[in-house]
Amino acid sequence: MNPVEIVRNLEKVTAHYLQELEAFSMEQLHKKPSEDEWSLGQMYVHLIQTALHMQIPNIEKCQAGGPEVNMPGSEMGEIGKGIFAQGSLPPIRIKIPASPEYTPAQPASKEQLVNGMQAVLERMHALAPTVDDIPAHHKVEHPGFGPLAAKEWFALVEMHYRHHLHQLNRLKG
Repeated sequence: MNPVEIVRNLEKVTAHYLQELEAFSMEQLHKKPSEDEWSLGQMYVHLIQTALHMQIPNIEKCQAGGPEVNMPGSEMGEIGKGIFAQGSLPPIRIKIPASPEYTPAQPASKEQLVNGMQAVLERMHALAPTVDDIPAHHKVEHPGFGPLAAKEWFALVEMHYRHHLHQLNRLKG
């Protein structure tokens, strides 16, 4: 998929998330199904934070270049290869132990979530015209997939949003 198609798909899935968001009260957004599960609001915060604080900055690191991202000949791991060959993350629940640095905070308002999702779209729109020009050997390590190039990080933003649609549907019951 090319960057324009990825952004178009991200716009569609973002519109879906925002449409769903309209129907939720703050109480519904904060309600956790159990102590060790996230609320709907935390899931929205997770999508926004992952894009704005990990995925997009890693695209920008690849774009900036430098010795820390110069990885000619490096390949992503088998899990990453499978995910990118399939074009999506598997429809399974991934549980990561709760921790202050990973567990998302509850949102303060719906406006915070709308603004965050719009900020992700704006950043992706800005990067889309440049992604194809970033050298493929400029890579940043993903904790589960191995070294990823800018195009892969870019595609991962949209794949990650699609992956969490399963959680959205489960949590809204």
